[in-house]
Amino acid sequence: MSTPLNNSIRRTRTVDITNWGEEPPRWILLLADEVRATNRKMAGERIGVSRSAVSLALANRYPSPSTDSIEKKVLLALDGLQCPAQQLTISVEQCRDYRARPAPTHNPMAMRMWRHCQSCPHNPDRQGENQ
Repeated sequence: MSTPLNNSIRRTRTVDITNWGEEPPRWILLLADEVRATNRKMAGERIGVSRSAVSLALANRYPSPSTDSIEKKVLLALDGLQCPAQQLTISVEQCRDYRARPAPTHNPMAMRMWRHCQSCPHNPDRQGENQ
């Protein structure tokens, strides 16, 4: 038997993302999982958008011609990694793009960060002593 407190905290809501088709984008899957774990309001607060923006995005009815802004916010908040080289939380995509680019030989500081990426624990192809 659950207590009233548990019922008020944990209400799993149905999250319908069928308007996105058979393969919704990763950011929509992350957002839907967050809403299922909390609710639309809390998910919106975590990613920095309103509850209605969360609902509209999940329903694939976001009023803006582009969802790039909300997509970036979702990925940063829900799919982020703590980058040891930059001391920032970055998305998985940013991590992959940064480490996959050619060595920035024109900039010593960027080169140090790039080298760090090559042996970073987040890099599945890492090289060096940290394997």
